[in-house]
Amino acid sequence: METDSQRNRIAWEAASEKHVLEYQEHLAQARDECSLFAAELDLLRPVLASAPEAVHLQSGHGLDDVALVKAGARQVVGVDFSQVAATAAQRRADELGVACRYVVAQLPGAPLRDACADLVYTGKGALIWLPDLRAWAADVARLLRPSGHLFVYEAHPAVPLWTWDEDEPRIRPDRGYFARSHVNDTFPARGAVESQATLADIINAVLSAGLELLHVAEYAEPFWRPDGIAAAAWEGRLPNAFSLLARRRHDAVV
Repeated sequence: METDSQRNRIAWEAASEKHVLEYQEHLAQARDECSLFAAELDLLRPVLASAPEAVHLQSGHGLDDVALVKAGARQVVGVDFSQVAATAAQRRADELGVACRYVVAQLPGAPLRDACADLVYTGKGALIWLPDLRAWAADVARLLRPSGHLFVYEAHPAVPLWTWDEDEPRIRPDRGYFARSHVNDTFPARGAVESQATLADIINAVLSAGLELLHVAEYAEPFWRPDGIAAAAWEGRLPNAFSLLARRRHDAVV
C-alpha cells in the first residue's frame, strides 16, 4: 500500500515541475532580487555577519540559498526530497556562480556529517511535511556546531484553518487546530497529506533537542499569496507566519 510519504513525494515532484517551467523567471529573481523577508534579514544579520556555513533543510527552489550567500553565508548546502527541485536549484546556482550545492534526501536524517553547520535554515512550507518534529529537531541539533543557530520562517500553524474567502475571515469547518494532519486541496501540493503541529509543539520540539530558544515572533502577513486571490484572512487580523531563532549551547556535546 502506498504510504503518505510516497504519495507526498509524487505530489511534490509534480509540483516542482513549476520550478523547471519557470526556470528563467527564478533565475532572474535569484540574480536581481532577495527572497528573504525583511524580518528574516533583521534576525539573521548578526548570524550572517560571521560568514556561517549553512544548511537549508527542505530547500525547494533554492532562491533562499542564493539570498543567504548574498547576505553573508560562506556556503549553503540544500537538502530536499524532490530530485526535480534540487536539480533546478543546482543548475541555477552553478549558472550564477553561487556557493550552493544540493543533496536529495528525505528528512529527518540528513546525509550530512555531524556538526557541519553554523546555521540551519528552514521554512516557507517545510514543517508541514514532517510528522515527527522531535526527530527533526534532534537532527538539526546534530548538524549544528556548538553556538550554531537554527532559524525557521514558516506558515503559522493556524493557517490551515483559514478560508480564502475575500469578504471576511472564516474558519474552515473541516479542519481543527489540534488535528495531526489534513489533505492539501490547493496548489502547489494538491492531494498531499500535510502534518499539523501547534506552535507549542514546534517550540517544545526545539527545546527537546537541547537548543536554547532566543526569539519567536508571529506575523499577519503570509509568506505566499497565490496570484489572483485576496483572502480576508491575510489582511492583518490573523496570524499567518512565524519566525523562530534558537542556538545550540556552546558547551553542548557534539
